[in-house]
Amino acid sequence: MYNDYSDTARYSGGTENNNSYGEYHYSNGSNSDKHDKKDGGKNKFMKSLALCIVLALVFGVVAGAAFQVTGYIGSKVTTSEASSDQVITDSSEVEKALENAGQTTTTTSGDSVSTVYDVSAVAEAAMPSLVSITNMGEQEIQSFFGTYTQASESSGTGIIVGKNDDELLIATNNHVVEGSEQLNVCFIDNEIVSALVKGTDATNDLAVIAVSLSDIPEETLNKISIAQLGDSESLKIGEPVIAIGNALGYGQSVTTGVISALDREVTIENMTSSLIQTDAAINPGNSGGALLNMQGQVIGINSAKLASSQVEGMGYAIPISTAEPIIDDLMNRKTRTTVDEDKRGYLGISGVDVTSDISKQMGIPTGAYVAAVVDGSAADKAGLKKGDVITKFDGSGVSSMTSLKELMSYYEAGETVDITFKRADNGEYTEQTVQITLSDQSAVQQDSGSQNNGNAGRQGK
Repeated sequence: MYNDYSDTARYSGGTENNNSYGEYHYSNGSNSDKHDKKDGGKNKFMKSLALCIVLALVFGVVAGAAFQVTGYIGSKVTTSEASSDQVITDSSEVEKALENAGQTTTTTSGDSVSTVYDVSAVAEAAMPSLVSITNMGEQEIQSFFGTYTQASESSGTGIIVGKNDDELLIATNNHVVEGSEQLNVCFIDNEIVSALVKGTDATNDLAVIAVSLSDIPEETLNKISIAQLGDSESLKIGEPVIAIGNALGYGQSVTTGVISALDREVTIENMTSSLIQTDAAINPGNSGGALLNMQGQVIGINSAKLASSQVEGMGYAIPISTAEPIIDDLMNRKTRTTVDEDKRGYLGISGVDVTSDISKQMGIPTGAYVAAVVDGSAADKAGLKKGDVITKFDGSGVSSMTSLKELMSYYEAGETVDITFKRADNGEYTEQTVQITLSDQSAVQQDSGSQNNGNAGRQGK
């Protein structure tokens, strides 16, 4: 704008108007005529000079005003664009605002700001707090000829969330460690160490496992770190996220996406949960891994994906604000090992699963439905009755009869535990908690019913 206008200005006040300056006319007439002509020429010259001066003054005023108006309009346009796009021009301010956020900012054409997230920096900082988990156990197989077990191996991911005087504590999904005979974790330096179950909560699909600090080499201890937990309550739809996990058991991998939805009601293995939805790829083996914000904070625990030929980019994570208090509770549990079957404790019940569908249709709470109670058993002595629904065992959530048996595989006969159950009372279920001293196997074998009676044996996934 300025160059076009100044070119015109230079042209309007240029040399063409100066051609009228000093136009002298000569002739061969008399002296008087010459004198008159000289006087006339002088008068004409003075008139022309005066006219040029007036024109020059007028041009100066007009040109000055034009420059002022143009400058004013130009400054208004520039100011408007800057305030509209919130351009940040001070690089030190940009760097300070994005410190530790894994971001870089560039300014284009002086009127826009584009933000590029450095995923590699976030991933590099988070990797030391993640582990790969291998679960070696036995799986129940149903066939035409009956039920049998076979060896199984599965993979998952864990997040280092804390430590105590003796143990390194790792959070993961309950289904990652479910049915385990042996758990191994692999750290960032590929060091593999065995782990034990600290506590599980099947209703929320959460678990904490523990690794003895004495089993971890000093070099590995110097390379690992405890994850920084964020706040899932402040998440916004469209916010960029990073998912890290042991996809397909090949080792830690990184995928990116955004928060697609919040508070999604999702039913997985008969349990309905409120989860974060993301389009970051979450594949088998990613379960228990971290969903991170761009500050490298854990805002979710990867849990599941919707697998279908008609669906793409629908993964789910447990919000960390939901998981954190449960994890804190599980971290303070006694670390347990699987008890031999002949030493395990028994309740003395037979039961069936109450799935989410049955719960909705029948109005029965989700958990382990008590179908029968063995006379004289631990359950009978504690007052459990047919129709009760067990929802917690020793503080851990119970989502099914299968999960109850899994929990009981870590308890010996004679141990006293709290059992939380719900009982129908005038059409409504009320919650009660009782203490039960677990029976030994002989107490439940007196009944001729199903082998499921209080059985705390191994279970499959």
